[in-house]
Amino acid sequence: MAMVSEFLGQLTLAYGGCEPKFPTVVAVRDFDPAKDAARIETAVKTKGVDEQTIIDILTRRSYEQRREIAFQYEKLAKKDLISALKAALSGPLEAVMLGLMKSTAQYDAFQLKASMKGLGTDEESLIELVCSRSSEELLDIKKVYKEMFKKDLEKDVAGDTSGNFAKLLLALVQTKRDEPSNVVDYEKIDQDARALYEAGVQKRGTDVAVWISIMSQRSVPHLQKVFDRYKSYSPYDMKESIKMEVKGDLEKSFLTLVECFENKQLYFASRLSDAMKSKGAKEKVLTRILVSRCEVDLMKIRTEFKKQNGKSLYQTIAEHTKGDYQKALLSLCGGDD
Repeated sequence: MAMVSEFLGQLTLAYGGCEPKFPTVVAVRDFDPAKDAARIETAVKTKGVDEQTIIDILTRRSYEQRREIAFQYEKLAKKDLISALKAALSGPLEAVMLGLMKSTAQYDAFQLKASMKGLGTDEESLIELVCSRSSEELLDIKKVYKEMFKKDLEKDVAGDTSGNFAKLLLALVQTKRDEPSNVVDYEKIDQDARALYEAGVQKRGTDVAVWISIMSQRSVPHLQKVFDRYKSYSPYDMKESIKMEVKGDLEKSFLTLVECFENKQLYFASRLSDAMKSKGAKEKVLTRILVSRCEVDLMKIRTEFKKQNGKSLYQTIAEHTKGDYQKALLSLCGGDD
């Protein structure tokens, strides 16, 4: 309980005009980066590698603290920590630890690049990363993407996708979404709801451009009211309408957007649940969500997961993973519910 109350005590850390944060990984008190660096150096030099020590340290420090450890490690060992981790670890555990050495925006940028690299695009990852991130997150990702890869995210997305799917992703990456307002514009809510209906269910064929424009530019609180109002025009709700009107990656993208507008943490909980439905978890999805959300909203995702599945995220991860990878994920999860 002490651990949970310590987390909850720090949840108010990050309003700052952005979305509030509900992390499971927070800065540790009485932090000693030199001591942590020395412990990691001993762990990687141990015959057989002491993975447990590496997990204990890196999964229970904030990103800023991990950076300080890396700085101290380089002073101590005369080599960088990332190279040391690559040499000492392998498989999914290595993916988690290397992911934790990046900031949330760097990690997302890296994942986006990976989803568009080589032959064939990993559309599922691309959709999750672009459609679930807020405008603030996307602005950070774009900046970091340019720094890391010397290319614009927009150009890479345009070069790797096509048709209306490309148009929707590009509209989102351009981050033209309105800021939430304290004033509720009922007339605009009604206009948008009617426009969505008239561009889709009411006509033969779909005017996708109208859907893209409204869903990529309006604020999230406004869209939540639009979807509610939409039901007074259409016999189907917005998600049912999407399934009837469009197919393939475009359908998945619009559905992801609506799910995230309605309840982003429930969306991630569902993704985690699906990733652990089959025998042997989809490690890529599990790793990506836990690493990218542990300092953002994983505490809330945990709550939604328990509500949705009747079983905690912690217990489900324990059942579907094993070894050091399991230990790392359970530590990021931050406790049982």
